[in-house]
Amino acid sequence: MQIDFHTHANLSKEINISFEDFKKKMNEAKANGLTALAITEHFNAANIIEFYEMLQAEYPYEKDYYKIEGMKIFCGLEVDVKENGHFLIIGSRDDIWTIAHLLIPYRDKDAFIPVKELINLTSDFNVLKIGAHPLRKSTPWHHHEVDVLQQFDAYDLNSKDLFTDGLEMEERVQSFATSYNVPVVGGSDTHQELQYGSILNVFPECNSIDELREVIRQGNYEIQISPCLEVKVKAASQIKKMMKELNLYNKVK
Repeated sequence: MQIDFHTHANLSKEINISFEDFKKKMNEAKANGLTALAITEHFNAANIIEFYEMLQAEYPYEKDYYKIEGMKIFCGLEVDVKENGHFLIIGSRDDIWTIAHLLIPYRDKDAFIPVKELINLTSDFNVLKIGAHPLRKSTPWHHHEVDVLQQFDAYDLNSKDLFTDGLEMEERVQSFATSYNVPVVGGSDTHQELQYGSILNVFPECNSIDELREVIRQGNYEIQISPCLEVKVKAASQIKKMMKELNLYNKVK
């Protein structure tokens, strides 16, 4: 199973998720070798609730994943915390649906949830907790307390950071994670479909959150970084920028 733990259905959180664009992205993900992925949409994305309603209406669901274009699609959220940092949550559709609603009061930047409150909230659910891009300059995790840093199931080796800071970022993230006895998994952080396949994880077949967690805990997987990562991320970033500018232009018109 080739899985990406950090992806987005939308172009940016300010732009509504289009069902037609989503289907194209899933086809592109499959074409880039993925057989599974987690959609960790921003918890305050424009139409996040409606997006998960759409998934439920359109696609079959079994165990802990949707079956879409022959792939296993796990549900998730990317949550900003008050103290700065992005927190990935991956779980069953019902758990993610419930958590998304519980986080509605925290959507505005001046009202982000404190990290320990988020940890307490997620403790009531069977979810994977991943510290997103832990050494990214804009949203790092290293300033948090040790008990916070140790509670993650994994940290995110992020393709955008590998592109921005170089492949040495892998060693830095691995060293950071090891210091808190936490594993590392790869995430593309895809918003634009050209970025799929820039990084992925080779797992045994998993059908549930418990199975994913156990594979991560045992280290029974391999992270693969594409030799085309730089081209993929650069091209995706440029197209994303152009499409966001076009969207803004159309709104002004």
